[in-house]
Amino acid sequence: MIQPVIAIHGGAGAMSRAAMSPEKEQEYLQALRSIVQAGQAVLAQGGSALDAVTEAVRLLEDCPLFNAGHGAVFTSTGTHELDASIMDGATLRSGAIANVNCVRNPVLAARKVMENSKHVFFVGDGAVDFARSEGLEIVDPSYFSTEARREQLLRVQRENPEAAVLDHDGQALVARGQPAPADPLDADKKFGTVGAVAVDAQGNVAAATSTGGITNKQVGRVGDAPMIGAGCYANNRTCAVSTTGTGEMFIRMVAAYDVSALMEYQGASLEAAASRVVHEKLPTIEGKGGLIAVDGQGNVTLPFNTEGMYRGYGRVGEDAVVAIYR
Repeated sequence: MIQPVIAIHGGAGAMSRAAMSPEKEQEYLQALRSIVQAGQAVLAQGGSALDAVTEAVRLLEDCPLFNAGHGAVFTSTGTHELDASIMDGATLRSGAIANVNCVRNPVLAARKVMENSKHVFFVGDGAVDFARSEGLEIVDPSYFSTEARREQLLRVQRENPEAAVLDHDGQALVARGQPAPADPLDADKKFGTVGAVAVDAQGNVAAATSTGGITNKQVGRVGDAPMIGAGCYANNRTCAVSTTGTGEMFIRMVAAYDVSALMEYQGASLEAAASRVVHEKLPTIEGKGGLIAVDGQGNVTLPFNTEGMYRGYGRVGEDAVVAIYR
């Protein structure tokens, strides 16, 4: 029997310790810890890896500190477009949705696509219609909005109307000149996708990823988060991966699948494969960010090529480990 383990991330980027108040740091760490613990509880009760990552990402979506669900960033027109994906390593089944604006928990919709549809990927109105038909909670788009995110959009647009600030980097823009920023990450260097990976007692792995996109992005843009193989991948033969970073670069590198491929075709260990993708391959096209990954033996790795990444992991029966900086 494998000792079950779950790992989560809430985004990677350029961390500024000096700009972060102790209170805000503790707020992030406690949010990460409570979500890891929730995933541990699912696994401890005999739940599947799939159930654990679903619950962890659902909670990350509900937490306004992170850029997914409630607290998602705004597009250039002041709207929200949410994306999510999920994959079951035991069966290679997967589901994804993109560009939805009223599904409270996109990860739940992605799972319904995987389980109750003959398709893998729904977008826009079709994704919303499918989620509604499955009985998922539909909310007014204003549910996703927070004043911090709105001010972030306005500040970015004032400083450079053409700029698309990666995920919730813009919170640092809002906070310039203030003693305690809303976010410890430097502007233009924060990639705010969220995700979870897990392995259960049976050795089955799963991954899920969710995001609100990038501040001031062009309407209709989709990054790596909902793309199977780029932002999310799981295969019992190798590993489960969830990524966070410059989405276009992770798409071009098929980053999540590449970790699996290095393990399957070259015999690389989980740590070596993930490290090569993050530290050697992505930088060749200026890819910034990180990933979390687990394998069927319960190994965990959380590499990133930025100054920090919101992250945590927990094995069943052990204390959760959470961190922000290197």
